Amino acid sequence: MSTKVQCVVCEGDVMLPAEVMEGELLTCPDCGTELEVVSLNPLTVAEAPEVQEDWGE
Repeated sequence: MSTKVQCVVCEGDVMLPAEVMEGELLTCPDCGTELEVVSLNPLTVAEAPEVQEDWGE
């Protein structure tokens, strides 16, 4: 059984796999934004943080 959530950027529908886990990354098919599952109860997604280069610091 798949579940869908709303993209926090474009409000498009994003389908979640049946066995979704907290911390899983998904991509919005409408705008391409990478989303992170931040909570399973209630089911919540947020824009995934950008990975920044630390340049060895």
